[in-house]
Amino acid sequence: MHQGVRAILSLVGFLALVPVLPGQARPAPQVRYAQALPGQEALLRLADRLRRLDEDGLDPRAYGIPPDSQSRADPAGWQAALLRASLAALTDLLHGRVVELPNRPDIRRDTAAVPLGPWLAELQAAPEPATVIDRAALLPPEAPALKRALALARARVAAGGFPPVPSAGPDTLEPGMADPRVPLLRARLAFTDPQVPRSGDDTYDDALVAAVRRFQAAEGLEADGRIGRITFAALNRPAEIAVRQLRVALDMRRAAAAPPAERHIEVNVPHQRLTLEEGGRTLLDMAVIVGKPARATPMLRVRLNAVQFNPQWGVPERNAREDLLPRFRRDPRAMMEKGFRVYSWVDGQRVEIDPTTIDWASVNPQRFPYVVRQDAGEINALGRIKFIMPNTEDIYMHDTPDRHLFRRPDRAFSSGCIRLERPMELLDAVLQGVPGWDRARADRVLASRVTTGVALPHSIPVRLHYTTAVVERGEVRLRPDLYGLDEAYARAMDSGRTRVASAGPR
Repeated sequence: MHQGVRAILSLVGFLALVPVLPGQARPAPQVRYAQALPGQEALLRLADRLRRLDEDGLDPRAYGIPPDSQSRADPAGWQAALLRASLAALTDLLHGRVVELPNRPDIRRDTAAVPLGPWLAELQAAPEPATVIDRAALLPPEAPALKRALALARARVAAGGFPPVPSAGPDTLEPGMADPRVPLLRARLAFTDPQVPRSGDDTYDDALVAAVRRFQAAEGLEADGRIGRITFAALNRPAEIAVRQLRVALDMRRAAAAPPAERHIEVNVPHQRLTLEEGGRTLLDMAVIVGKPARATPMLRVRLNAVQFNPQWGVPERNAREDLLPRFRRDPRAMMEKGFRVYSWVDGQRVEIDPTTIDWASVNPQRFPYVVRQDAGEINALGRIKFIMPNTEDIYMHDTPDRHLFRRPDRAFSSGCIRLERPMELLDAVLQGVPGWDRARADRVLASRVTTGVALPHSIPVRLHYTTAVVERGEVRLRPDLYGLDEAYARAMDSGRTRVASAGPR
C-alpha cells in the first residue's frame, strides 16, 4: 500500500490504542494529503466489502462507510473515512458488537485472546484489505455455517417470507383429514423441505404428515404430525425472526470466552439440554425442563458445591400464591396427602396448621399469609435429589416426579429451576472422587428417606446460557426465542451511534 495509506493506518491504529472510558468517543484523526493515492481499486473493493457487512449480521450503516463518489472529489478524506470504518468493523467482527447486556452473565468475551494489533498490521500490509475483513468474519469456528443459514434466511425474507397457513378451522389438523388449508400447508413446507411433494389434493396424506413431523422435530416440537395451535404458530413465524436470531448467534460467538478445561456443566435454556463437559469432551448429555416464559430461568454463572438427598421443598411465596392456593381451595386434604404442610406465625413462633381448618376461599393471593413446605418423598416436587449452586435467584437443579414431561420436545414448564431427566447419572459424575461416596452409598441414603447432604470438596462450574442457534454436524438448528432475549440483543446491536474501533479489552 502507498505510504500515505500506511500513515492513516498508523495514526488510526495509534488512536485505537489510547484508553477510552465507556461512553467516550475517540477523536477522528486529521490527515492531509498532497496528492491522490494509488491502490484505488483495492480500496474500492474494501468499501464494497464493508457495504456487505450484513452478510456477517452487522448493519453497514453503523460504520460511516463513505460513498465511492467521494474518492474522486476528496481522495484523502475518503480514504481516512474508509479506514476508520474498516477499523470499527474489524473490531466488531473480532470482539463482537455488543459488549454486555443486563442480566446476561452467560455472555463473556475474551478480547485478549483476539488482539487487534496483528489484525491492524495485516490490514496495513495486505494488498487486498477486503480479504482481511473476510477472514475476521470467519474467525469463530461456527461462523461459516451460521453465515450460510443467515444468507438463506435473508433470501427468504427478500422473496416475501413464508406463505401463511391459516390457523382458523378445527382445533387440530389430524392426519387423514381433508381440509382446504392442506395446499397452503404443502406450499409452506416446500420452502424448507425439498422432500415435500409439490402437488396434491386437500387431503392431509402420509407424505405430508411425514414432512410435518420433520418440521416439528426441527422446531423442537412434539413430532406427532398433528397440527395444533403451537405448530400453526411455528409455521407462521415470520422469516425475519430467523434473520435476527442468526445475527445474534454470529455476534455472540465473537471473542467468546473459551469454556473451562476443568469439568463443568452447561445448560442451554432455549434448547432445554444439559451437558457435562471436560477437556473439550461431552461426558453427559440430557434433556432438562426450564422455566416457563412467565417465570424465566435466569442466566447464571455459578458453582455447584453440594448435593442434598431426599430434599424437602420450601415453597416460594409466588409458587404458593399462584400454583398451590387454587389446589388447596379445591381439595386441602389431597394436598396433605401429597406431603404439603402449612405454617403460620403465632406470637413469634412458627406453628403448623391443619389445612382442612383454613377457609382457603377467603385467602387473598396478594397477601398470602402462610408458609408452605412439602415433605421429602417420591412425590416431592424436587424428587429425590437437589443439586445446590448458591445464587441470589435461588435457582438449583433437581430431580422431579413428573418424568413424563421429558418425552415432550418443548419443556418450558418449571418456575425457573432446572429439572433433570437423568439425575442419578449427574449424581454419579458429581460424586466421582468424593471420599467415602459411591452409587451404593447414595442408594442407601436415598432409601432411608432422611434429608441429608454432602458438600463437594471441589465445586463444579455451571453456566446457564441462552443460545437459540446451535451448529450440529455443520447444520444450524434454531429454537424459539423463549424469553425474547435474542430480540433484546438484536436491539442492542442496532442501537447507538457509529462505532469507533478499540484495540484494548473492553
